[in-house]
Amino acid sequence: MKKLWESQCTQKTISLLSPLGTIQVSGCENGVHTIQILMDVAPAERSAAASLGCVVNDGPAETSPELQRCVEWLQAYFSEPRTAGSLPLPGFHHPTLQGDTFTSRVLQVLLRDVKLGETVSYKRLAEMAGNPRAVRAVGGAMRKNPVPLLIPCHRVISSNGQSGPYMSGKGDHLKQWLLTHERQTGAG
Repeated sequence: MKKLWESQCTQKTISLLSPLGTIQVSGCENGVHTIQILMDVAPAERSAAASLGCVVNDGPAETSPELQRCVEWLQAYFSEPRTAGSLPLPGFHHPTLQGDTFTSRVLQVLLRDVKLGETVSYKRLAEMAGNPRAVRAVGGAMRKNPVPLLIPCHRVISSNGQSGPYMSGKGDHLKQWLLTHERQTGAG
């Protein structure tokens, strides 16, 4: 199904250099399909003194308005997170975010209700999405999130206050960086 969905689009990919390393944003004229954080920068190189900018590294000469909106949002998020909240989000064009599945509902609730600088537990997010017993399914929804950063799965933490895994445990240091970035630069 995914291949059929994507074959109906002419996708373009933009590569951005950010404090997290390279971020690839793929999308079409209908919206953003995916955001991938490539983790090509060692954690030791990601210091507080590092630039908080996000610049286009490589991409097509012409992009869709939705991809351009995504780039502008990411640039604002890394340089001044408070301003990102006032910018319109791009449209999303990925099958995971369409329809009325539990995964789609969880991701939409997270996007709508968990603001910059806030966190929510997996359990509380399950409750907010209408199924308090679906804590493990919320974790599955976080793993399926095709547009991290825009839909802030890094803000979902364990009930005991621990940050929990990010990018299947490979990006735990990125989750910590993102939460710290939002607290230091995004709070009131």
